[in-house]
Amino acid sequence: MSRLSVSITTQAPADYYSAGTVLSVNGQTAQIHLVGPENNLSIIQKSARILDSLGVMQVELTGSWEIEQQWAFAQSFTTTKKQHHIQWCDDDNAIELSHRYQAMIFTRNITNATPEDLSPEILAKTCEDWLTSIDEKHISSKRWVGEALKEQGWMGIYHVGRGSIRPPVLIEIDYNPTGDSNAPISACLVGKGITFDSGGYSIKSSEGMLSMKCDMGGAATVTGALGLAILRGLNKRVKLFLCCAENLISGHAYKLGDVITYKNGTTVEVVNTDAEGRLVLADGLMAATATGTKLIIDAATLTGAAMVALGEEYNAFFSLDKALQQRVLDYSVQEFEPSWCLPLEKWHQNKCPSAFADTANSKSQKGGGGGGASNAAGFLSRFVNQEGKGWLHIDLAAAYNAGGTVHLPIGATAQGIRTIARALLEE
Repeated sequence: MSRLSVSITTQAPADYYSAGTVLSVNGQTAQIHLVGPENNLSIIQKSARILDSLGVMQVELTGSWEIEQQWAFAQSFTTTKKQHHIQWCDDDNAIELSHRYQAMIFTRNITNATPEDLSPEILAKTCEDWLTSIDEKHISSKRWVGEALKEQGWMGIYHVGRGSIRPPVLIEIDYNPTGDSNAPISACLVGKGITFDSGGYSIKSSEGMLSMKCDMGGAATVTGALGLAILRGLNKRVKLFLCCAENLISGHAYKLGDVITYKNGTTVEVVNTDAEGRLVLADGLMAATATGTKLIIDAATLTGAAMVALGEEYNAFFSLDKALQQRVLDYSVQEFEPSWCLPLEKWHQNKCPSAFADTANSKSQKGGGGGGASNAAGFLSRFVNQEGKGWLHIDLAAAYNAGGTVHLPIGATAQGIRTIARALLEE
C-alpha cells in the first residue's frame, strides 16, 4: 500500500479485512473502530502501529478527529524511517499539530542519532542551530569546551568527559524575545547530554550499552520543549543549559575513588562512574541557579531505578517544591504525557554517604541500591537553592523504547516536550 485515507468510527468492523477488532482496511481506505472498553487513544495508537507493519507509507486523516486523536496516531505511525508522511485533517488544529510534530521530530531524531555522529560539541551546535532556525533574532549562546570547563570550575562535566578525545561542553543558550539584555530570566532548563555512556570504569554490559546513544535524551527533550514553547508564542526570557560529554574509558578517564570539588564547595566521591548524569547536571543546576530565575526544570535519562518503578510509560517527577510539582503534574495530564511523582525529601541528600567527601555520587552496590532514583534526585538538590523552591527534576523513564511496543515504535519517544513547554508558558 502507498497512500491510505484513514478515518475513525464508533461502529464495529464490517466483513472486509479486519486487523484484530480495532482496524479495517478496504482498498485505499481504512477505519479505526473505537469500540469496546479500551481507551480511544490507545486503540488509535495500536491501529497506527498495525498500519505501519502493513507497509503503509502515506496517510491522510479524514472525517472528524479530535486533536489528541490525530496526535496519538502521529506519535505511533512516525518511525525512524518514515516521517512527515501524515496529512492532518482540514480543521483548526493543523498549526498546533505541525508545531508539535516539528518539536517531536527534532527530539526523536537527535536522540536516535548514532554516537559516532553526535559528539558533545555537535550535540550543542545542533540544538542551538535548531532553535536559531525557529527564531534567529532572539537566540544567543556561549559555551565552555574541554579545559575551559576546568578553568571556569565546571568540574562535573569536565571530569565525566575528560576520558574522551572529543571534549565535553557546557552550552548556555539564551532565548530573549524582550529585546532587553537586562530582562529577568523567567525560567531555566537543564539537560543531561551524555552522547554515549559506556559506564566508564563501572562498565556496562554489551546489552546495557547498546541503547546508550539515548543518554543525551534530557538535552534533546529540554531543547525540543523550548522550541515548542517558542512555536506556541513564548514571550518570556528562558535560558537553556546543556551538559554534554561522552562517558568513556581511557588513560585520562575519571576513576572510582576520585573526589570532585564543585563550584559551590560540595565535594563528591566517585563510587560509580556509571552514575555520571547527576555529576554533569550539578554544574548545569548551579549555572541555572546563579541566574536568579524562579523556575528550574532539569530533564535526564538518569536512573534505571525510575524505569523499574514506572516502566517505560511514565516519566518520574521529583521536587522539594510540592506545589510546583503538582502544577507540572497537572500540565502533564493536560498534555497527555503520563508522569508520576516519586519521593524526594531533604534527607535524601544524605542517602549516599562518603568517608572522604560531603557525599558519594551513589551507593557502591548494583543499581545504586533501594530508592536509587530518589537518592539521585537528593544528590541534585544539593546544587539548587537550599529549600529547592522553584526546581523540578524529571527522570525520563519514558524517553526511549529499546524494543518498541504495541503503542510506539522502536527508539526515542519525545515524551515530556509538551509538559515542559506548557510549564514555560504557564509558570
